[in-house]
Amino acid sequence: MWRPWGNKKTPVRVLDRSSSFSCSSFKDIQKLCTEDSSLSSAAKRTANVFHRVRMANSLLRSWVPSRTETLTDPNWKIPDSITDRPVSIPDADKRIVVYFTSLRVVRSTFEDCKIVRSILRGFRVSIDERDLSMDSRFLNELQAILGQRKLTLPRVFIGGRYMGGAEEIKQLHETGELKKFVEGLPAAEPGICDVCGGYRFILCNECNGSRKLYTEKSGFKTCTACNENGLIRCPSCSCAPL
Repeated sequence: MWRPWGNKKTPVRVLDRSSSFSCSSFKDIQKLCTEDSSLSSAAKRTANVFHRVRMANSLLRSWVPSRTETLTDPNWKIPDSITDRPVSIPDADKRIVVYFTSLRVVRSTFEDCKIVRSILRGFRVSIDERDLSMDSRFLNELQAILGQRKLTLPRVFIGGRYMGGAEEIKQLHETGELKKFVEGLPAAEPGICDVCGGYRFILCNECNGSRKLYTEKSGFKTCTACNENGLIRCPSCSCAPL
């Protein structure tokens, strides 16, 4: 016969939910408190280090004259490149002439040209932008004007007067002097040129950009109306070359 269910004894497991922490003495508590105090002192030391570095940087800034202080100094004068003998450019007394490059070969030069053009365009006056990467004759013009073989870009002329490069234009703009030189120049026409799309160059009408002309008498010859890229300046938006 089967044993009745009531007589069967099954073991019962009791889950012990009591904490496993045991402390035999107060030494452990004292050790824990000592560790907490050491951590807090280390954090304080780190904060003190950062505070000292911050104080040192502030002192260095106060010792070294900042650029804004130099520019706002009443004794600051216009750079020597502007106060030197004036450079006369024919038919440029009513406009800004900028020699620059659109090539990204030298990043610093490209960024300087971009910044200067952006500053000058903000005045919304007539600007004659001459890209040396589009026409090498601009380089010969600039070298003849300044009398230098090695040149850095950009170079800016306002009203036929040489103003300098990127640093000079930035300084004049930050001090507000550049606006005085630009005042009185004719305003630029709004929008983009429909002929060249704002590139200021179009294909040569004589050779269609091939730089070659054919005549029955002499055969093929080089086109003299365009530059080395087969381009001519846009007659609609560009000023006449020097």
